[in-house]
Amino acid sequence: MYIIGENIHILSDKVKEALKERNAEFFKSSAIKQVEMGAKCVDLNLGPRKKDWDEVFPWIVKNVESAVDVPLCIDTTNVNGMEAALKNITKAQPILNSTSAEPERLEAIPLLAKQYGAKLIALTMGSSGIPIAADERVAIALETLIPRMMEIDYGMENLIIDPLVLTVSGCQEYCPHLIEAVRTLQYAWDPAPLISVGLSNVSNAVPNEKRPLINRVYLALLMGVGLNMMIADPLDTVQNQVIQWIEEKDTSTPLAQLYNKIAERTEASEEVQSEDFDMADPDQVAIWKTTQILYNKVIYADGYLEQ
Repeated sequence: MYIIGENIHILSDKVKEALKERNAEFFKSSAIKQVEMGAKCVDLNLGPRKKDWDEVFPWIVKNVESAVDVPLCIDTTNVNGMEAALKNITKAQPILNSTSAEPERLEAIPLLAKQYGAKLIALTMGSSGIPIAADERVAIALETLIPRMMEIDYGMENLIIDPLVLTVSGCQEYCPHLIEAVRTLQYAWDPAPLISVGLSNVSNAVPNEKRPLINRVYLALLMGVGLNMMIADPLDTVQNQVIQWIEEKDTSTPLAQLYNKIAERTEASEEVQSEDFDMADPDQVAIWKTTQILYNKVIYADGYLEQ
């Protein structure tokens, strides 16, 4: 699993404070910790930075690159900020996050990625928003995103399609469609583009204590359809264990067996069944209940585990 570490994110109060104080050591330490825990790229999500982008993006790139050698993912809606960051990257091939199928962004950002030799995350979202159905998201990739890359002779090996994870709290019906979009996109073009998702988006607006479980179960479902790249928290050691279990087909413990069963069932276009679970084990019951909200079989509520 190629993990793009998500922990330098402007929604974090600690990140906001460190950025305000230009605390370089905070960002260096965060990047180092994420890489030590398995991140193969570090995401830099500083928001649009409309007023100080020309100073902030070069500053953070230089400081994080001084601490780690992995690629940086420049995560902003500010095209000028993207370029300011790209001009200062000196190490590994960067990733731009992101373009969409909206005409203005699709016109400018792929050209910027090509100019600076960056990989590019492209979202399956057009001017009318994000479609629910998997086939509609795939259609955006095939009919709009990929043709634009071909038009400008942008290497398909550098394109990363993001079919967009949305939260189970409020957009529950999107969750199973995202799984099928990931499955289909791998066979929709030759050569196939890379596919990545923002894993923790699925648990946005969910109580903090329930977020890791939802993320991990959704991860197992997505790994079942071949996902091998994501923006996620590399400091989640249990998540990392789930990845290892599935990648290595390790069934040495009951939970390892269960997560592998979830991935295997999904690969076969099946849903897990109650008989796959030991209902005497509270941990397995929690995972069962989590699969049901992600399948959109049971309506999500903050207290779903207690129901």
